[in-house]
Amino acid sequence: MRQFSAMMLDAYRELNARKLFWIVMALSSLVVLAFLIVNINDDKTLKILIWDTPIPVGAFVSQETFYKLMFTEFGVNIWLTWVATVLALVSTAGIFPDFIGSGSIELVLAKPIGRLRLFLLKYISGLLFVTLQVAVFSFVSFFVIGIKGGAWEPAVFLAVPLVVCFFSYLFAFCVLIGMITRSTIPALLLTIVFWFVIFGVHATESILYQTSVVAELRVESIEKELPIRSKYLEDLKHEDPPPKESRITRLEEILSKRESLVPELKESALKLQRYHRYSIYTKALLPKTSETIDLLERWLVDLADLPDLMDQNDADQGIDFSALQATERVRIDETELQRRVIEEQRGRSVFWILGTSLIFEFIILSLAAWIFCRRDF
Repeated sequence: MRQFSAMMLDAYRELNARKLFWIVMALSSLVVLAFLIVNINDDKTLKILIWDTPIPVGAFVSQETFYKLMFTEFGVNIWLTWVATVLALVSTAGIFPDFIGSGSIELVLAKPIGRLRLFLLKYISGLLFVTLQVAVFSFVSFFVIGIKGGAWEPAVFLAVPLVVCFFSYLFAFCVLIGMITRSTIPALLLTIVFWFVIFGVHATESILYQTSVVAELRVESIEKELPIRSKYLEDLKHEDPPPKESRITRLEEILSKRESLVPELKESALKLQRYHRYSIYTKALLPKTSETIDLLERWLVDLADLPDLMDQNDADQGIDFSALQATERVRIDETELQRRVIEEQRGRSVFWILGTSLIFEFIILSLAAWIFCRRDF
């Protein structure tokens, strides 16, 4: 315990000596200040400091939900997990390369401490930068949301373990590259490249899932549409006086073309589902950076409190017969698309998100620790 305390104290002193730590802390204070200057007027419009805007924010979400979304979307998703994370990587990327390359390690190894224990203590101390930043940010935000939004939410403090987990995925990779190259610059640059690879895999999987849902909805839509078209055509044939033969023939051609679309749409949907499964398998091998952070909104903001961004559509309202000539176009319910995508994102288990990510981190960290324990210094 004494060794751990000494390493944490040494890590704090090192951070305290770096101007970047205090620069990030000051910038975090400015972000929280942005929460304070934004208000919702009695007429539900947005007010920034003393300027009124025509944006009717209060018409879509409550004041409580508005400040929660500001914390999760702006404070966490943008500031902590992008800007502050890059600055934290810049500040901590050199911890291991500097430690093993400056001669400091010989002095530490001369003391009665095992290499594995030293490695883990040094790794944990490297997470201190983000832990302190997120803890202070969450503490201040807790009071801002309570005072301004009227909601005293202890779930705000879940940002601390989630953001630290998010950062630890990248920091573990940075440590491994640092141990291999013994250089700060390659460790930092390759970690950022790795981060973009993770983001690319996540974006690809999200696009494939949404595209596959669109394909499924097109199949469902046309299968609902065909019986309605058939019934309309039959009723038209029995009208008195009967319609022109050319009109009947045209409607039959359209119906036939629509029916021929079904096999093609089903095949396309199955192909997209298969591609999406491949992307999920690939994603399972990598840390889930975006999903880890999204867990905070899942636990902090109730889905029922979010506004419907799309107008509600009636799926059974019938066919727009004025557009019967558009034989290749299949309409889908945009609201249903949005609902399925959100439910899929929120339905993924915590183990799949955090468990597989921590397994990846454990493997990467084990490799780095093996190199640290086996290398001659």
